[in-house]
Amino acid sequence: MKAEEPKITLSGRYSINETCELLGIHRDSLYKYTHATCEIKCGWRKRGGRLVKYYLGSEILRYWRANAHL
Repeated sequence: MKAEEPKITLSGRYSINETCELLGIHRDSLYKYTHATCEIKCGWRKRGGRLVKYYLGSEILRYWRANAHL
């Protein structure tokens, strides 16, 4: 986890790769935090006829603030 607070737009939508980069975590960890432990929530949108996962900036910041000390 990165030590400095991510510079994001609260209402922005961030991809899995962008979210991992902002938080400084591996995508496997993000998957675990999303699906196994439900520590961070994701959204879904249709793009090109398929569903794509995204993370809101507000959710990324909430997760970072709750876990920055770890």
